[in-house]
Amino acid sequence: MDGTLVDSEKVWEIALHELAAHAGGTLSPEARHAMIGSSMANSMRILREDLGQPDRPEAPDVEWLTDRVFELFGEGLVWRPGAMELLQAVRLAGLPTALVTSTGRRLVEVALKTLGAENFDVVVVGDEVSMPKPDPEPYRTAATLLGVPIEDCVAIEDSPTGVASALASGAAVLAVPAELELPPTDGVHLRTSLVGVDPDYLAALLVNRGLLPTER
Repeated sequence: MDGTLVDSEKVWEIALHELAAHAGGTLSPEARHAMIGSSMANSMRILREDLGQPDRPEAPDVEWLTDRVFELFGEGLVWRPGAMELLQAVRLAGLPTALVTSTGRRLVEVALKTLGAENFDVVVVGDEVSMPKPDPEPYRTAATLLGVPIEDCVAIEDSPTGVASALASGAAVLAVPAELELPPTDGVHLRTSLVGVDPDYLAALLVNRGLLPTER
């Protein structure tokens, strides 16, 4: 969701920098980058280490950050290039579709006001799995709920954490970097955007299983 379908990583960046200031510190660029695509628990661990406050209680920070992002998400989210068109085409083609995100349920429900809850048969969120990304559990859970073998799925991701999860799950992986550069990786097809991607393109990824040339 974040960075793949909507340009919400910039919203998270605002809120995380505000949280660091609220805690009396400054969030480093390195720490912020490490948080992209990660779970809330891991992001809070990175924040504490970055601020030099290892004993800082986690729960109040999670509540503060969630409230702030909830407020910012409520103001509306901007689609990533080609994402809305692809999602519409996938739904028109009748393909089972899952949203698989590290973001928690409360914030996802707000984001779905932009994305359209009707566009997803299944929604797997970060606070409802035992092992979040980069573990493959979220994607495998989504495939199971869809009733589709994971090998017949295409996962679309934007971050190293998400790509690792999708690749380990056994899905075909299409990666479109947003905030972080993604290096060429075996089994991962790279594009600069989702513009021009349609259901036939996704089907070709499954047929070729990563053999298509990387596009820049």
